[in-house]
Amino acid sequence: MPQPKTLLVTGGAGFIGSTYVEQQVQAGNRVIVLDSLTYAGHRENLSGSLGDRCELVVGDIRDGALVLDLLKKHAIDAVVAFAAESHVDNSITAPAVFIETNIMGTYALLEAARSWWSSLSGSKKDHFRFLQVSTDEVYGTLGDTGKFHEEHPIRPNSPYSASKAAGDHLARAWFETYGLPTIITNCTNNYGPRQFPEKLIPLMITRALAGKPLPIYGEGKNIRDWIHVADHCRGVHLALTNGTPGEVYCFGGNAEKQNIEVVHTICDVLDRIQPKAGGGSYREQMTFVKDRPGHDWRYAMDDSKAKKILSYVREYNFESGIEATIQWYLQNSSWCQSVTQKAA
Repeated sequence: MPQPKTLLVTGGAGFIGSTYVEQQVQAGNRVIVLDSLTYAGHRENLSGSLGDRCELVVGDIRDGALVLDLLKKHAIDAVVAFAAESHVDNSITAPAVFIETNIMGTYALLEAARSWWSSLSGSKKDHFRFLQVSTDEVYGTLGDTGKFHEEHPIRPNSPYSASKAAGDHLARAWFETYGLPTIITNCTNNYGPRQFPEKLIPLMITRALAGKPLPIYGEGKNIRDWIHVADHCRGVHLALTNGTPGEVYCFGGNAEKQNIEVVHTICDVLDRIQPKAGGGSYREQMTFVKDRPGHDWRYAMDDSKAKKILSYVREYNFESGIEATIQWYLQNSSWCQSVTQKAA
């Protein structure tokens, strides 16, 4: 597939989506961002991208008429669907919005894309793609060994992961039933700049700097595989441009860490580059809280298929990536204050 010239990126004002948009604008592609600007999506995230090659449209992915209008108006070459409700804790307390956005929203996107694709002909139709960005959490949980892969059974354990799994199934069904050229990517835990401070790494960074307790679920021994957001987004674009419709591609970071190890690393880096004014270590702020319901024990991703088929290569290891991330939050405290105030 030739490099897409005009992309519709849903959720492009969010953490991962804005990184992808930034990469594509820098690569010379034109990007139309559709984002409803909920608490985790912010215009500020696109401040370096908006311009002649990037336009932000504020709207809901469940609005199929709006999506179809954008597809037609901008002669879209590919849809890259990042838009999703993604916080597990929120899905436990308020699952309805996850059902609406992650299932009904995906359905509306697929139907609009199918209508647009069906109207195309020739190479424009042959090269059109719909890429569904998903998560490793659809596969459930792992024991102490093994890794998720593209053929692993789908066994979601939270309302969030169940809603994402449903969206993935819809994308597959629209390929099998209608021929819509869909591709699915599943990725492990992301970290990096512009991640809303509700997720583990930015939460610990911002709370540590604010002198607040660092809450850790249970004993902090649950294991996650971590990938820098820039590496994930490069993988997404490789899947879009070099992947095969109907296929699934997994991306991992080869960086399995217990949650408590991640917090220790953050505290130790901060101790070195931003020592506490009164002395002591940021580790002193760590506190353990009641574990959350259905807390998956371990995630890890086998991305050998992506490496073999897509020539996928990571640029960051965890050590270099986490220090770069901490430096970004230190240098962008005004961003943190702005987005958290708007979400309050």
